[in-house]
Amino acid sequence: MADILFVVTGARFWTLDDGTAHPTGFWAEEAVVPYRAFTEAGHRVTVATPAGVVPVADGASLTDPAMAEEVEKIAEFRQPLVLADVDPADYDLVFYPGGHGPMEDLAVDPDSGRLLTRALASGCPLGVVCHGPAALLAARAEGSGSPFAGYRMTGFTNAEETQAGLADRAPWLLQDRLVELGVDFEEGTPWAPHVVVDRNLVTGQNPASSGLVAAELLKLLDASAA
Repeated sequence: MADILFVVTGARFWTLDDGTAHPTGFWAEEAVVPYRAFTEAGHRVTVATPAGVVPVADGASLTDPAMAEEVEKIAEFRQPLVLADVDPADYDLVFYPGGHGPMEDLAVDPDSGRLLTRALASGCPLGVVCHGPAALLAARAEGSGSPFAGYRMTGFTNAEETQAGLADRAPWLLQDRLVELGVDFEEGTPWAPHVVVDRNLVTGQNPASSGLVAAELLKLLDASAA
């Protein structure tokens, strides 16, 4: 049995360019589908959030009553650890679900940034999906720059943000910021599953990619245990 860390946004809103507080949180599918995959494989999941606040799912991701019921059943989301107290060395795999919440808090959270830097350097499987890669903006390499510079990866695209109706109100767009970090951003068809694996980093473009991200992470976890 492996120990898996979910780092989840604690934000309940995303501040738009005009100052409007847009309700958000984590995207349910991006948390529930990997959680199910990992626990059904016999692994243990721990959740951590900034300041240990209980995370909330974005209401827009709960339109399916079955998904809302699954979120309610996951006890770990109601008992998160304080992110600043977490040592990534205690875990065999680290995973970041998305939702617009990470754009608000994890993108500027130094504790999350340090955890990401250490997890990447350790070689443990590291998975990030949809808007979750916003957290990479807070990671810093020794000296300067991003430890993710030069990595192939994906995330929620400008096209998808435009089609979702929020691009013109966003203070910044995730794809643009990731490209500015120096990553090799690989854009797939909007809303279709798209996963990129580069060394120990697994990234997914959108909610539909969540299951494939989990599957690739489990492959890396099995390989590391062999």
